[in-house]
Amino acid sequence: MAPGTELPEGPRAPSAWQTFAWQTRPIPYLERCRARYGKTFTLDLLGIDPFVMMSRPEDIKAVFTAPPDVLHSGEGSAVLLPVVGPNSILLLDEDRHLTQRKLMLPAFHGEKMEALRGLVTDVAGSEVDGWTTGSPVPLHPYMQKLTLEVILRAIFGLDRGERLERLRVLVGEMTKFAMSPISLIPPLQRFGRLFPAVGDFLDVRGQADEEIQALIDERRADPGDRDDVLSMLLLARHEDGSPMSDVELRDELMTLLVAGHETTATELSWAFERLLRNRDALAKLTADVDSGEDAYVTATIRETLRRRPVLSIAGPRRVVAEIEVDGRTYGPGCHLVPNAYLVHHDPEIYPEPYAFRPERFLEEDPGTYTWIPFGGGRRRCLGASFAMLEMGIVLRAVLSRMEVRIGGAGRLEANRRRMITVVPGKGAEAILSTRQRSPASATERLATNV
Repeated sequence: MAPGTELPEGPRAPSAWQTFAWQTRPIPYLERCRARYGKTFTLDLLGIDPFVMMSRPEDIKAVFTAPPDVLHSGEGSAVLLPVVGPNSILLLDEDRHLTQRKLMLPAFHGEKMEALRGLVTDVAGSEVDGWTTGSPVPLHPYMQKLTLEVILRAIFGLDRGERLERLRVLVGEMTKFAMSPISLIPPLQRFGRLFPAVGDFLDVRGQADEEIQALIDERRADPGDRDDVLSMLLLARHEDGSPMSDVELRDELMTLLVAGHETTATELSWAFERLLRNRDALAKLTADVDSGEDAYVTATIRETLRRRPVLSIAGPRRVVAEIEVDGRTYGPGCHLVPNAYLVHHDPEIYPEPYAFRPERFLEEDPGTYTWIPFGGGRRRCLGASFAMLEMGIVLRAVLSRMEVRIGGAGRLEANRRRMITVVPGKGAEAILSTRQRSPASATERLATNV
């Protein structure tokens, strides 16, 4: 740490204990730390520079708007390297990050995302029609399968068949590793072949790379007239006119595949976990779906993202040059971490912060620095608009076809960590039954009203 840097107060327990608490009980641990140390505090975690947790909107703004040569978000996300690769936009900083972001932005433009609406609608309807009814089931696995199907077809433009199935299996296996505790241990990442689980992952990653490379080669040889993400990235050009390299394409595609389906699946699971325990909200949402309206659907998505952000922190930023935040100067040797969960549950910003109340967002849009489920600044998630679109379509697909009732004992589901995400402890357990009405009209509206 830079000489003279005095970090905010935080827990004094050994770093091993702090790491254990952060990994196993992240939300209760954050709550306890805020109650004792206030809105800014420091965690000392194993194997990484200290995390300074920040939840004051003005501090979050300072972090999000800091120059790219002062705070490095890419370095703060290095734990994702084995899965996404070194050229992933998640791991790049400064000029390289800006260049890569410019290359990828056109593929996520609003018009391009709208072109995928029909695909998402078709996949959502087909998947939901195959769900089990009549007995308690966790919704999270259903949502994972659905969102993986969407992202595979949106990225590669593949129809159902052997090739899509191979990629589905390979990406599923990679995601299992990415969400396991072993993926967070740097020494095991570096010496993977000595550990069976890591060795198996590397074999699967190699097979996935071969499949992706074959698709890249075919698409370069015969681009055709396509609107999938791979085709759009193949058209992207660096400032010198050169296309993205195969390695760049592989890493960005893998980033989209792994990150783009797991986070959305988890957020959809939280949406139903919350709705099942807030029947008035569920009734209003179902009425909105049946009428073809949009306001309450959007408000429900926003409230779910506030109440249960799938990432409790909005990307650690490693300090590489001195920066002043709230009168305190931070130097190299620590991370500044905007804390999404804590700012979303600040009673000064959101009255009754633990209540699930979509009405919060019916008359007022979320604040730039008080609602940060997708991060912010130049590091804001590129896929945010697509995630919102997909969540709306899936909510409509489910509620237009199914009656959804609470499963199990009905108690709140605890938070459970899956690598960097936080998921419902029982997978959002629910009982589904087919609605006693024709969903035709709602399904038709699905393609035009999200």
